[in-house]
Formats: sequence, C-alpha cells, structure tokens
Amino acid sequence: MESFLKRNFEVPAKNPSEDAQRRWRGAVGKLVKNPRRRFRMVPDLDKRSEVEAKKRNIQEKIRVALYVQKAALQFIDAASKRHYQLTEEAKRAGFAISPDELASIATAHDNKGLKLHGGVEGISKKINVSLKNGTNTNDLVMRQNVYGVNRYIEKPSRSFWMFLWDAFQDLTLMILIFCALISVGVGLATEGWPKGIYDGLGISLCIVLVVTVTAISDYRQSLQFKDLDREKKKIDIQVTRDGYRQKISIYDLVVGSKVQDGSGKMLVISVGMRTEWGRLMDTLSQGGEDETPLQVKLNGVATIIGKIGLGFAIATFLVLLVRFLVQKALHAGITKWFASDALIILNYFAISVTIIVVAVPEGLPLAVTLSLAFAMKKLMNDRALVRHLSACETMGSASCICTDKTGTLTTNHMVVDKIWICGVSKSFKGKKTIKGLNSLVSGKVSSILLQCIFQNTGSEVVRGKDGKNTILGSPTESALLEFGLELEGDGSSQHRDCNKLKVEPFNSVKKKMSVLVSLPNGRVRAFCKGASEIILKMCDKIVDTDGSTVALSESQALDVINSFASEALRTLCLAYRDLDQADKGADIPSEGYTLIAIVGIKDPVRPGVKDAVRICKLAGITVRMVTGDNINTAKAIAKECGILTDDGLAIEGPEFRSKSPAEMKELIPKIQVMARSLPLDKHTLVKGLRDTLHEVVAVTGDGTNDAPALHEADIGLAMGIAGTEVAKENADVIVMDDNFTTIINVARWGRAVYINIQKFVQFQLTVNVVALIINFFSACIAGKAPLTAVQLLWVNLIMDTLGALALATEPPNDEMMKRPPVGRGENFITKIMWRNIIGQSLYQLVALGVLMFDGKRVLHLQGPDADPILYTVIFNTFVFCQVFNEINSRDMEKLNVFSGIFSSWVFLMVMASTVAFQIIIVEFLGTFASTVPLSWRMWVVCILIGSISMIVALILKSIPVESEKSHVSHSGYEPLPSGPDAV
Repeated sequence: MESFLKRNFEVPAKNPSEDAQRRWRGAVGKLVKNPRRRFRMVPDLDKRSEVEAKKRNIQEKIRVALYVQKAALQFIDAASKRHYQLTEEAKRAGFAISPDELASIATAHDNKGLKLHGGVEGISKKINVSLKNGTNTNDLVMRQNVYGVNRYIEKPSRSFWMFLWDAFQDLTLMILIFCALISVGVGLATEGWPKGIYDGLGISLCIVLVVTVTAISDYRQSLQFKDLDREKKKIDIQVTRDGYRQKISIYDLVVGSKVQDGSGKMLVISVGMRTEWGRLMDTLSQGGEDETPLQVKLNGVATIIGKIGLGFAIATFLVLLVRFLVQKALHAGITKWFASDALIILNYFAISVTIIVVAVPEGLPLAVTLSLAFAMKKLMNDRALVRHLSACETMGSASCICTDKTGTLTTNHMVVDKIWICGVSKSFKGKKTIKGLNSLVSGKVSSILLQCIFQNTGSEVVRGKDGKNTILGSPTESALLEFGLELEGDGSSQHRDCNKLKVEPFNSVKKKMSVLVSLPNGRVRAFCKGASEIILKMCDKIVDTDGSTVALSESQALDVINSFASEALRTLCLAYRDLDQADKGADIPSEGYTLIAIVGIKDPVRPGVKDAVRICKLAGITVRMVTGDNINTAKAIAKECGILTDDGLAIEGPEFRSKSPAEMKELIPKIQVMARSLPLDKHTLVKGLRDTLHEVVAVTGDGTNDAPALHEADIGLAMGIAGTEVAKENADVIVMDDNFTTIINVARWGRAVYINIQKFVQFQLTVNVVALIINFFSACIAGKAPLTAVQLLWVNLIMDTLGALALATEPPNDEMMKRPPVGRGENFITKIMWRNIIGQSLYQLVALGVLMFDGKRVLHLQGPDADPILYTVIFNTFVFCQVFNEINSRDMEKLNVFSGIFSSWVFLMVMASTVAFQIIIVEFLGTFASTVPLSWRMWVVCILIGSISMIVALILKSIPVESEKSHVSHSGYEPLPSGPDAV
C-alpha cells in the first residue's frame, strides 16, 4: 500500500505539475462511485490546458502586434477614427471619446493614438477630469453607465438543485435504484400491493435521504467558499477624487480616477470587462483549486479500500448465491424457478452493491474539503484570509517561520525617537525637542534638513476634507515627514519650493534614495537618504551648527549608529551635496556628500509577539527573523521578541552571501536572525530550509520584493494592512489585522484540520472493517447478511456526511500547540490509529458475532418474532457501537474524550440527530428498514453493548505504542513527548 501511494499520489502542496495531477486522478478514477462529486472542488485539467493555450495565443498576437505596430500606424489616418462611434449617452454626459477607443489604446499600447488625442492631458479633457482634483463624486454613476463598472462578469452560482443532481450521479446509487425498481416489480407480482413495494421503496427512500443530506452539505460548503472568494477580492486603493485623497474599493474605480501608488501616477482609461484583466478572468472562469496533499493521500486510501470492498462484495454475493443454489438443488430442484427466487437473488445483489457503497469511503477526501472550508471560515472571522486550501492544511505541519521585522513583529507605526545633528544627540519629545533643536542649530541647517526631508521622499503630505494633514507613503518616510512637519511648525515653507530634476527612488538592493533639485536661487543640490552604513561611506564632511561644513569623524558617527541600534532603533543617514548650475543634466553623484543628521526611528514591538514566539517554541516551530536593519538593531528586537537565544546565530546578509553553497547548507539551519539582508537572501534562506525537510512559512510585512520567498515557501503569508499588493498577491494567507499572534491561530487551525481528518479516518475505517467482515462471514456461515441494503445505506450516511460533520469540524484546543509538527513523509494513519482501529473492530466483531450466532439464547428470544428481533438488535447495536466509537474518536490518545464536547455544538447536534433518526428507523420505519420495534430492555442491551466500546477505548489507550518519529528540528529544540501522559 505504501509503495502504491508513493508511486501514484506524490503531489506537492504548492504548484503541482499537471502530469502529477493527471497521474493520481487516473489512479483514483478507476474505482470512483461519483467522479462528479469527488472532483467537483478541483479544476478541469483539460479546460486548464485549453486556457493556457489561449493565453499563449493571445500573448503571441500581442507580440506580433507590437512588432508591426509602427509600420501599421503609418497607414492609419483620421478616417479610421470613425470606427469608434460616440454613443448618445456619452455625448449628453459631455464626453468626447468612446469607451471602446480608450480600451483599444490601453490594450494595444497605442502610443500614437494617445498622442493624437493630446496625451494624458488631452484624454483627461475628453473625459472631463482634472488631473489635479480627479473626478467628481456626483459623476460616478454617469461614468459607470458610459464607461462600465470595474467588475468582471462572473458565472452565476450553482443552485441547490445542481448539487442535488451531482450527488445523484453516484454509479452505485444508480445501480441500487435500478435494483429497487426491479424489486418493486417482482414484489408486486409475488406479494401484491402494498407489501410487495416495501423493500424497493425502502431502498429508494434511503437513497433520497443520502442524496439530500449530501447535497445540503456540499451546497453549504459552496456558500462558504463563495464568501471566502468575495473576501479575497476586496482590495482598497488610494485615489484623488473631489480634490482629496480617498481610500475606495477597487470595484468603485471609474474611468478618470487618478490613482497614485508610491511615486507614480496614472489616469484610469479602462475598467471591468474592457481591460486585459477582465478578459483574462472571463477566460479563466473555471472554479476549483489544485488538490491538497491530504486530499491526494486520502483519495489513494479510498481507492485501495474501495478495491478491497469490491472484493468483499463480489465474494459475499458469490457465497450467498452458491448457498442459495445448493439449497434449492437439495430441496426444490435446480430446474424449478419462482418469482420469489428472483427477488432473493436481487436482494443478494443489492446487498453486495450496498457493501461497495459502504466500503468505498467517498467521505475521506470530501471530509478534507469540509474541514478546510470550516477552518477557513473560522479564520476569516479571526481576521486571517486563507487564499488557498492547501495553505490551511500545510500550516499545521509548519516547523519554521521566516519573518521580517517591520510591520510583522513591530507595529509598523514608526516615529522619530532620536536625532544626532551637528555632533549633538537629542531624544525627540515633540515640541520641547523642536524648541531645543531650533536653539541649537542655525536657520540654514534647519532649512537644509527640511529640504532633505520634503524633497527626497516618495511619500506626500495631503490635506483631507477635514483640513487635517495626512501622510501617504511607507511608515519610515511617514515618520520623517511627521518630524519635518513638527520642525517646520508655522514657519516658512520655502524649503518646499524646489524643482526636482532627477529622482532615484528607494531600492531594496542599494538601500538608499536620491534626488537632484534646483533651488529657488538657481543652484543645484543633491540629497541622499538611506541605510546608515551605505550613506556614511558616501560622506566625507558633516554640517556644523552655523551651516558650515567640517571634516567627518567616521568613528564618532559609527558610535552614534551603534548606540541607536543597541536601543532597537532603525537608523537612517541624511546627506546633501551642492553642485554647479552646469550639473543640472548630470547624474546624481554617489560620493562627496555632507552628512546632515543621523535619525533613530522607533518601531515598537507588537503586543503579544513575545507570547506568540514562546507558543511557537512549545509547538516545535522555530521563528527566524530576516530584516534589512543594522545587526545591532536586529539583535535587540529579536531578543525583545524572544527569537534570539543566548547561543543563537545572528548573521549579516553580506557575510551570508560570501559563503560557499556547502557552507550555506551547513549554516542555514542554525540562523535565528539575518540582518542587512536583500530579498534574494530571504529566498535563499527559505529554499535552504525547505531542502532540510522543514515546512517553511515565509512572512512579510511591508516587503515589496518578497514575492520570490513567498512563492518558494510552503506557505507565503503577508500582512493585510502593512503588506504591499505585490506581497499580498503572492501570499497564500493574508493576516488582515497585521497581528503576529494571528499566525499562531492559523497554525492551530491547520493542526486541527489534520488531527480532525485523522479522527474521521479512524472512525470510518473501523466501521468499514466491521461492516465488511460481519456481512461476509455471516453470509459464509449462516447464509444471510445481518445488515440489509437499507440499513447499510443508513450506516453509510452516518459515516460519510454526518461523521464528517461531527469529527472534521471540531475546533482546535491549546493542547495541539504542545506537540511537535508532523513532518514530511510521515504516515497519515499512525500506529496509534491502527491500535484503536484494530482494537475497536475486534470488540465489535466479537459482540456482533455472539449476537449473530448465539443471540437467541443470550437474549432469551423465542417464538416467531425471534429472528426479526435478533436482527433488529444486531443492527441497533452496530449503530450504537458507531455512535460511541465516534465519541471515542474525538481524541485518539487522551483518556477524557468529553473534554470540550459542549463547545462543539456541531458534534452534539450530529450525535443527537443520529440517535433520533435511529429511534425513528427502528420504531416507526420497520416496514422499509426490515426492523421491528424493540422493548426498553432490548434498547438498554443495545446501548450497553455500544457503550462498552468506551471502556475498550480506555484499555486500548493505556497500551503503549511507539510514536511516529517526527522529523528532527535543526533549531536546537527537542521534539516534545506524545501520548496520554503528555496531554
């Protein structure tokens, strides 16, 4: 079995190859009761290939179009513009360009068409937009009517009746319906109305119940996924509207909103289905996600068990048929046949088919989907948006979290805490500090400092409707601008009256940003700002209190930087260089600067981070911090969070990059902190950790260039507030509240999913083993199957849908975070599970076997009703064994299985429903279910035998079993012990 699973069902958690997916689908497709239902949550691979081919075709057409564009445009004259007719509605609204023409300019990258309309300014006039003030709120509806809404046309949701139809597409159920119809026909011919229809009608009603409950479960899952999908698409953006900066939903974007992100601005000229995005979404509109590893593994288990069940079904049918033919030959003669004989053989066939229904555990892979949907819904309520099914599942196996600092471990609300200027260090305490600075330095120094702050920035200060200033930009720059506004006060703002000549935006590799400006007096000045160690090397002078320049003492500056860093402050250096007027067209210089100031910026650690890191350590999860900060700053923050231990390794990016591949491989598992890192360093670290059999979670706060690391990790996780859209787009999980403790909640739910599915598998395999063996051996020995087709269908409903609802939706508990993570390659069905399955199966088989072969004597049954009562007791006892076994399965190791049961309302509801329906079936539906009403004494006997399984469970759990060996953590933490004593 193990080799079969490894050969056919090795599908990675992220980005599985199409070949691997087709291989396992081909394997499980050989014995599938209902392919439409089993594969309904996954993509159509044939359609996906077709879509990819269409995408490549479109890309080729665009490439060819761009090649011939210059030549083609030479032959286009003004007459061609008549192809785009302006609608009457657009004319009435005062617009002078059609939506289709705007869309064609954007889609075809038509620069010449753009110039013909007067460029961006000309387009803005034709769509009645001010490039300064943006659109008018009162025009939004009109613009949406003319130019469209920024939504793509989605396919309508599937109705409940479609799910009902899918559930009915079960081959074995169809066979049973066919058997039921024949049974009704033969029964009417032999036994008349209404007695002749009871058997067939009973099977039909039970099938209707199974299909209805299945459809309801599937439909509810689809509604949950629809809510999740709606949440995924919620994106807020900043636009200029009514002359003010506003945050709006992406769905409210209209043609003519001027959008700003970073230092770039754009004019929206096409939205919705007229964009490449809209057309692509229309092409890709085919639901489903790639299969999760657990779904793949359980499909393999289901297939193998299904084949075993098929063998038992065929053997049962052949044994019953041979015994019937032998008895017929001995008594009535083999040549004499009656309609009742056909009914008996048909009943044997129905029982065999029903054994297949029970044997093929269709609920295994579907229970994963149900559990994941339930967990994802709960996590969404807890402000964690899981974008991919596999992420929630994989999170439970995470053994390593690689996180950046800013916006993840810290609040991402930065403030200037200290400043070193003109050789003096000052702690920033608001207006009191500003007053002291103004008395310390001359107006010339203040002017240079303010020029550097306000000119060399990618952020901006905007005034809202309430008249208050709002700073838009990164937290680091916002802190500097806030400081600049305080320093500026109500004084002159002449330092803002400069003309930018050249800009070099911040680069995560260079770790600096520069600008070349023309001052009001006509002189040219360069400003530079960035990481202290980078800027300091570019400076040879420092500004004095009166504005003159003196020689820079590098050792003194380094002492200041290290002093700030040891206080967990992020340090930035600000510098300038005066140039000649002739240098207006020159490149921004890279040396010869004068140091203005060293700024220490404080970013407080988030509340709860230290406790979250402690929980991670208890759970066997190592937290590693990767940051671009100074090594001293990084170590101070890491120690405050509890990440860096006394014997832990903190390393700088340049040192890490200087290592050979072999040295890196040996070093990577030991790293707890990496400072002065580049995005490539984080990617290398994540990849190296994955190669050492870690399940890695890569976390980013405001990292714009972390996409490769997020893509490489088993789970990419981004912060929803601090995170950039690039990071969020590449993430598998988005933490909406930017709280590091939420990551622990995701891990807790991930573990709950894995453990819940294990509980369900343990429960279902026990039922499978007992149902198959009891029916087979009873057929062989007694010539009669004790469980009828209707009864087996009811048991199947308990197992597949109700069992999944009860066990696969149990909430997590704190004990789950006191165990080591499950390593790659570990067996899903553990030795502990096999102990429980085999032990419970043996008990049930013995108990039911005694009832089957000696039940009349044990229960003192006599008279004509003895057989019906006995078989009803056997059925009732079997069901109550499963009810108590389901309670036992709530925990596979702990003795107290009732812990937290009242907080799991779904479990209680399922248990109550199962017992209530069992009473109805036995007491009131005996005609259809082949049961008879039982006395209260017999009910007590059934419940008592079933409840003994709980005593059996206590005995089994006291039997020591060697735990599965989890993978060795390279963090220095020892795996925690498992077993009842540990819990």
